[in-house]
Amino acid sequence: MDLPVLPPIAPMLAKAVGEIPPGMHYEAKWDGFRAIVFRDGAEVELASRTGKSLARYFPELLDACRAELPERCVLDGEIVLAHDGRLHFEELQERIHPAASRVRRLAAERPASLIAFDLLALGDRALLEEPLAVRRAELTAALAGAGPWVHLAPATTDRELATDWFTRFEGAGLDGIMAKPLDQPYRPGVRSMFKIKHARTADCVVAGYRLHKDGEGVGSLLLGLYDAAGVLQHVGVCASFTAARRRELTAELAPLRLAEAAGHPWAAWTEESAHEAGRMPGAPSRWSGGKDAQWVALRPERVCEVAYDHMEGTRFRHTTRLVRWRPDRAPESCDYGQLEEPVGYDLAELLAGGTAGGR
Repeated sequence: MDLPVLPPIAPMLAKAVGEIPPGMHYEAKWDGFRAIVFRDGAEVELASRTGKSLARYFPELLDACRAELPERCVLDGEIVLAHDGRLHFEELQERIHPAASRVRRLAAERPASLIAFDLLALGDRALLEEPLAVRRAELTAALAGAGPWVHLAPATTDRELATDWFTRFEGAGLDGIMAKPLDQPYRPGVRSMFKIKHARTADCVVAGYRLHKDGEGVGSLLLGLYDAAGVLQHVGVCASFTAARRRELTAELAPLRLAEAAGHPWAAWTEESAHEAGRMPGAPSRWSGGKDAQWVALRPERVCEVAYDHMEGTRFRHTTRLVRWRPDRAPESCDYGQLEEPVGYDLAELLAGGTAGGR
């Protein structure tokens, strides 16, 4: 490639804030794989946030970029998988697979899309030092003829409208709002944007834990919720404890430790077929690589309240945060019925125009 901005380059990052700040450029926060896209004629590279290539996992996007992007450009965006009116992150994860035949089949069955929200270079010009207002105007013009697989991220400068989006777009699987200063240059690897994410709490059964990677104390709590059939399903983890808190949790949970997993709701976790019937920890994962999936089984008798942003299917999308123990709650009362369901929103409406009705 011969571009004014070449890989590797780290994407600009965001820091979390509690509310939408005024006087900025606002976009929906997409739930997919962040990607810096490099195109130089027939050559296309999709670089992940860590700099690794995603090209082999999304062959259909290589063709889409050749057809819908300017001949020579570098842009920042998100790879998403959308159908039936919403995003599907779990299906996107299935694309990270070593078998090329499987990747090709999934690409044909459920093609991914690219949501572009920043422009780093165009032709022979690097745009990193240009303010966002200029980069956005150039990106809008550059993608005027794009579609159906490359989309300009809808945006607005109207804070009231962005506040409306924050609630309305969640039903399409988006997980918040991004706020970006209009006079800001592109700063690779720097947290100079702002993200505002949804926050909720849920009461979950603590049915096990994994040791911290240093071997000292609890690294993460394994959380469960009961489904309509009364089966305890693994819904995610709670982590990010201090070293002192990890040791405290080990002592607190010691009376609940099981000498063996027999009789535990997730006792069959080592059997691959068992994961097809329900959710339990230790499922085979393309992301875990050689990581140790072992965990300590606990009697599922203790309940904790955790903070989470949103669900992806029947699981928490991200790691949750421990709020408090709930000794007043019976484990059997911790079910999916307590979870708030966002009102549905058809993603096609959002992608129909680059401003989604914004100003």
